[in-house]
Amino acid sequence: MPLLFSYGTLQQEEVQLSTFGRKLPGATDSLVGFVITEVRINDPEVVATSGKEFHPIARNTGAFNHRVPGTVFEVTDEELIHSDAYEVDAYKRVETVLASGKSAWVYVEA
Repeated sequence: MPLLFSYGTLQQEEVQLSTFGRKLPGATDSLVGFVITEVRINDPEVVATSGKEFHPIARNTGAFNHRVPGTVFEVTDEELIHSDAYEVDAYKRVETVLASGKSAWVYVEA
């Protein structure tokens, strides 16, 4: 099963229930070489689901000492498609290696 790393709203129970139909069990991990900024969300459905107009977004710096804390989840291929539908165009899904050494998908600045 694929791994999905989240540092933002995909960690919220209400977002998981709406997006995946279940609460995802996860483990703490970190995204290496990124910092967090914010993006304004204009999609009213996403804002309604998350309860937030501004969402965190990871920007690549390439600096090993830059770390973004979050949670890594085990998901199905179908659930990845659901998460793609939830994320707005400001994000792109990329595969990366986390601080733990695990390979996971993550949504970062497009």
